[in-house]
This record gives sequence, C-alpha cells and structure tokens, in this order.
Amino acid sequence: MSASVHPDHCFGELLRQEREQRGITLEDISASTKVTVRSLRALEAERFDQLPGGILSKGIVRGYVRCLGLDEDEWIHRYLEAHCESASPSDTRSWASFAINISNNRVPSSEHSTHLRWTGVGVLLLLLASLGWFVWSYLHVRATSAQSSPPAISTTNAGSDAEDSRPSPVQPLAAKPPRPSSHLSR
Repeated sequence: MSASVHPDHCFGELLRQEREQRGITLEDISASTKVTVRSLRALEAERFDQLPGGILSKGIVRGYVRCLGLDEDEWIHRYLEAHCESASPSDTRSWASFAINISNNRVPSSEHSTHLRWTGVGVLLLLLASLGWFVWSYLHVRATSAQSSPPAISTTNAGSDAEDSRPSPVQPLAAKPPRPSSHLSR
C-alpha cells in the first residue's frame, strides 16, 4: 500500500520499487511464478504490448505481487488502470494478435532437443525395420519348410515289403520256474 503514497509514479515503477525494497530479484520471481524475466521486465517498464494479454497478463501481475506479499486485488486494479491508459483507442486485441504475441515470447527450442527428437525417430525406424525383418524371416522359414516336408507314407501297399518295414513286436520275457528253497528240504 506504499504505492498509493506516490501518486506521481507509474504502475511499473512502483512495482519495481516494491520489489527492490524487499530485496527480491526478477530471477527469484521468475523461478517462483514460471514467468519469463523478459515478461517481468516488460511489466515493470509498462510495455504491456509485450505481455500475452487478457487473463494471462493479469495472472502475471497476480503472481508477481503475490511473491512480494502485496494485495493482489489492489495491484490488479492498478494494472488494469495503467493498461487502459497506455492503450490507444485503435488498439483492439484479437485472438490472432494474442497468438502472435505468445509465439514471439516463446523461447526457441534448443539444438539438444532437436537432436534428441531425431534420435528418437531413428530408434523408431530401427525398431520397425527389425520387426519387418523378423516377420519376413519367420514367414520365409515356414514357407520353405512347408515345401520341403517329406511325403506321407502310404499304407495302401500290401505285401511283404510292407510287412518287412514294420517293427517286430516286443517278445515278453519268459517266466522262470521257481527254485526250490533250501529250508524246506531239510
């Protein structure tokens, strides 16, 4: 509420002064709120056109003042007043300008993530090629084994040749006669 004592100061300047009085850096706020330092600097400099706009900008202000321990509703009201004063009458925000602003504020993907993405694609292609080779070799082996299997033995040939090729039946062992025991003969 110390900001209301300085009516001649701007919204962004008062916000910066409150932050500096508490010894909090923009990096601290960024780490806590997950808002980029670039957006926080734009907020303090009142470059509202560099913020995402709409409810997202109010969320940035809310997170910023929450980190400072200030009254959120009061500072959201101040932000809306400052934002309306800075906006020209011809400044109409549409979804297209919102999307363009978001894409401009995104951090470009690093070389590492692009390299990792292509590595994943390569591994996927290698897995697909391995699976294709396995299926082809499995089907190829089945097809060649079906063509080279021996013909079934025909049982229609009657005669001595058929009898000779049959295995001989197993003969049971002959039973031996019992031996007389020695203790009976005495």
